[in-house]
Amino acid sequence: LAAVDPTSGSSLLAAFGALAVLVVTFAESGLLVVGFFLPGDTLLLPAGVLCAAGADHGPRLSLWQVMLCAAVGAVAGAQVGFLIGRHGGRTALARTRSARLRSAAARGESLLRRYGYRKAIVFGRFVPLVRTVLSPLAGVLDVPTRTFTVWQIVGGVLWSQTLVLAGYWLGAAVPGIDRYLWLLVGAVVLLSLLPVL
Repeated sequence: LAAVDPTSGSSLLAAFGALAVLVVTFAESGLLVVGFFLPGDTLLLPAGVLCAAGADHGPRLSLWQVMLCAAVGAVAGAQVGFLIGRHGGRTALARTRSARLRSAAARGESLLRRYGYRKAIVFGRFVPLVRTVLSPLAGVLDVPTRTFTVWQIVGGVLWSQTLVLAGYWLGAAVPGIDRYLWLLVGAVVLLSLLPVL
């Protein structure tokens, strides 16, 4: 366990399997302090690859376990983040000195105001950093609980299941792709930056 790198999806998957998916998606979906540093997109896609029948290297994961853990982690993490934002987020945001957090909060607030709650909550799931800050920010901005809950479930399930299934499809369709997970992770990072740009 001492050699596990918490910022590396492959290290987390090798050490903890589907449990890593649950914990990371939970933290990245709404826990500001640690969520920024954890791999979300770069964990889910490789996890899907490792579930595929063709994956010969790295840990073998069960697709249904990874999909369940990804969905539960994403939905529960966002809901906890929302509750934290509702009950103390304004104070925490006012005290922070982190330029990265303030920038992500400003982007999240702009997203909520520009696109409306429903679209912003769903589309925000697909944008790194915004995904982490959006749930607490929705709590701070007094987004109605029912509206937030319904649309964060939709967004969380769409985001998590799309990435896991895309990885599974790649793992099954491209023989030996699991040997090149680091290239795949790099591609995911680049793709995940497109919405920000």
